[in-house]
Amino acid sequence: MALRAQFENSSDVGVFAKLTNSYCLTAIGGSENFYSTFEGELSDVIPVIHTQIGGCRIIGRLTVGNRHGLLVPNTATDQELQHLRNSLPDAVKIQRVEERLSALGNVIACNDYVALVHPDLDKETEEILADVLNVEVFRQTIAGNVLVGTYCVFSNQGGLVHPKTKVGDQDELSSLLQVPLVAGTVNRGSEVLAGGMVVNDWCAFCGIDTTTTELSVIESVFKLGDAQPAAIATEMRESLLDSMT
Repeated sequence: MALRAQFENSSDVGVFAKLTNSYCLTAIGGSENFYSTFEGELSDVIPVIHTQIGGCRIIGRLTVGNRHGLLVPNTATDQELQHLRNSLPDAVKIQRVEERLSALGNVIACNDYVALVHPDLDKETEEILADVLNVEVFRQTIAGNVLVGTYCVFSNQGGLVHPKTKVGDQDELSSLLQVPLVAGTVNRGSEVLAGGMVVNDWCAFCGIDTTTTELSVIESVFKLGDAQPAAIATEMRESLLDSMT
């Protein structure tokens, strides 16, 4: 299911939230409606956690995570880190990283298996990413943009990339990620995909300005129409991977 939401007067849902298959982070803010939109849809299945990073509300752009773990920048305080540790499921690892490109959400895009990263990301950050999030890491650009975390969004089911991504590049990315990709927009034509939406394997939240057409593309490519909030697909995929290795 794909839903519309807004943070105070902003359609940049992906700036103020981070959604994975095992937890959801939402920014501390004046807007209780924003939090309750997520809470109403997700709280039966995964924890919805109110937080900030380094005193900032733009948590979606500062953090990167999947069901295995969460990376936060070195601006995160000990208190914030402890709050996250206490709130996240026990199986989720959390680590603070020293990285010059500290808006981790802008420079890294990932699902539970693969991560695309900014070509200049620190080697040490790449190793931590591979270890904590349990992903294979590829240095990439999206339609010539180095901010891969900003211009693409993908789950374990499918993905959306910058509208100017060439077909050849889409095919290459699709085979790297092993999921179908579509070039598209959110929030009535915005190319800043990760700023305008968050998605996991059964649910997406998009900015309030997102058109019906954009929503239907999102529901289709992320296979949200018939998805259930269960780990069935994940378990099937993992058993397949195990049998192949």
